[in-house]
Amino acid sequence: MMPDRDCIVTFDGRDVHARAGQSVASALLAADIMALRETRVGARPRGIFCGMGICFDCLVVVDGMPNVRACVEPVREGMRVERQRGTG
Repeated sequence: MMPDRDCIVTFDGRDVHARAGQSVASALLAADIMALRETRVGARPRGIFCGMGICFDCLVVVDGMPNVRACVEPVREGMRVERQRGTG
């Protein structure tokens, strides 16, 4: 059961409202943010593909740490999430 407490995280400097315990990916999708990273070659946008931590298409930078899988990382109050560019 997901707690009903709201929290605020930022994505590329934009405030995103989420529920504590919700995944980063689901919070971003709910805020109409579809592209979470850019590929190394061609800087093509990527978002959520598998949704269960296997494909690594949803990699983001969380609080300065690259290569975090957004689909399995729970949000925390004040978390700073950034679009990952290339290998991070």
